[in-house]
Amino acid sequence: MSALQRLQAKIEQWRVDFEALKSENAQLKVELQNASGSKEEQSAEIELLKLELEEKDAEIEKIIAQVESLLA
Repeated sequence: MSALQRLQAKIEQWRVDFEALKSENAQLKVELQNASGSKEEQSAEIELLKLELEEKDAEIEKIIAQVESLLA
């Protein structure tokens, strides 16, 4: 095998490796975007649950105040 053939074989292998890395990189970008989207959705859900909890706390305080006024 001549030096030129070995060089061509190495270049072809590097090209194949490069294409594989490009494909893997694209896949990882998609996974990262999905993970980021999930995190944003979870944060939004947490905020909604916090608001709901505050509303429920206010309702409980109101009921406790009514019960205390009835017992007084």
